[in-house]
Amino acid sequence: MTQVIYNTATTLTGYIADSENSLAWLFAVDTAGLEEQDLFLAGIGVLVEGSTTYEWVLREEELLAKPHKWREFYGDRPTFVFTSRELPTPEGADVRFVHGTVAAALPAILAAAGERDVWMVGGGDLAGQFLDAGALDTIMLSVAPVALPGGAPLLPRRLESDRLELVSATAQGQFANLTYRVRR
Repeated sequence: MTQVIYNTATTLTGYIADSENSLAWLFAVDTAGLEEQDLFLAGIGVLVEGSTTYEWVLREEELLAKPHKWREFYGDRPTFVFTSRELPTPEGADVRFVHGTVAAALPAILAAAGERDVWMVGGGDLAGQFLDAGALDTIMLSVAPVALPGGAPLLPRRLESDRLELVSATAQGQFANLTYRVRR
């Protein structure tokens, strides 16, 4: 059964980006000993992200000028981007802009995923909207040894422990990887 998985890196203080919407803090962490994303990505049929995440990736990886890099990162998977604005698309990328609610877009997202899972890439507010819609199944966190005083929160919603079941907790290089199943 298709799952919606929020898989992201976070700081010890619960931020997924700094106050400038940058992930520079993440790329400064030693990644020695990390497993490849290939196993995770093999089970993913669709990516979903908010416009801030999408624009950051476009800018940081220069994907409009180097559209071949899109396929290196995402393959041929469709990417749904929730936005209220018109945004550019890298040449050859399957980007589908969503100008509505998670609940309204969910049937198209699940249909595009087929038998594979949906990777809710970010940000935290969009993950919260999936949670609000009852459509978030799993939260996978890579906790980095970094503390930020502010920024974009991991999940700006109240979510009590009775709704989360710890599935796994492992050390991988400098990161603590936590996986929680979200109870309905």
